[in-house]
Amino acid sequence: MSDDDSNKARPADTGQQGNERTLQPEPGTAVPPAVLTIAGSDSGGGAGIQADLKTFMANGTYGLSVITAITAQNTRGVRRAVGVEPALIREQLEAVLDDIDVRAAKVGMVPDARSIETLASVWGARLKKESDGGCHLVVDPVMVSTSGHHLLDPGALETLCTALLPLATVVTPNLREAEAILGLNAGDIGSVAQMEGAAQDIADRYGIPVVVVKGGHLEQQETAAAVTDVVYVQAETRVTRIESPRIDTHSTHGTGCTLSAAIAANLAKGMPYLAAVRQGIRYVNEAMQ
Repeated sequence: MSDDDSNKARPADTGQQGNERTLQPEPGTAVPPAVLTIAGSDSGGGAGIQADLKTFMANGTYGLSVITAITAQNTRGVRRAVGVEPALIREQLEAVLDDIDVRAAKVGMVPDARSIETLASVWGARLKKESDGGCHLVVDPVMVSTSGHHLLDPGALETLCTALLPLATVVTPNLREAEAILGLNAGDIGSVAQMEGAAQDIADRYGIPVVVVKGGHLEQQETAAAVTDVVYVQAETRVTRIESPRIDTHSTHGTGCTLSAAIAANLAKGMPYLAAVRQGIRYVNEAMQ
């Protein structure tokens, strides 16, 4: 995908009706690629849809949204979460796809199996997997909030793994999410080497081109001054370690959402896989400082 290819349609309302993609840029203007977030709403603005849209704009793309859940939360924790009806999730997604040329998307919180099945059904029917010439999809497999609130019905894990992960270009689990996807016990991934093995296992099991296992919660870091994330690119059968300075802060709410959104924005702009991940991690680190 070239930068020129991303400038096909201006993501703005022309007042026209119907399913034809008639949006056109003003002559001589560069139009940012459209990127879609499919996630829950965070009333505190630090995570979810709100964080994603801010990230899209900061990274030079035009943000679109499909809301899967409404949460009452702030930086201290989630007080309540209510899922959006799957039929409305479908209608939101189809409305966007009928009109706008989506170049990449990210999926965050999708609270239950029916919602995941609906999303996967529409995505599979309307947009091919990126490796088959379709649209980039970044999946952040959100299961539990930073404050410990369950955001995914435990019974929906199998549906997430079998219906949604195979559609993804990139998956970005943290340590506990990687363990859950692989059916491991909490704490089984306890070293960078085990993170590398987990990334490869997830990619191979579900046919995912790129898996990023985030190491922010790893206790046995190579150095206390750094955080190590690992990136496995399946086509190259290669694992890359990305080290970042450990930032002394408690302001980590929404960092996972922000990373996956930044990666999606970078892919929409035509960056190669590893460069898109590196730049996404760099963006999150700069935002935390």
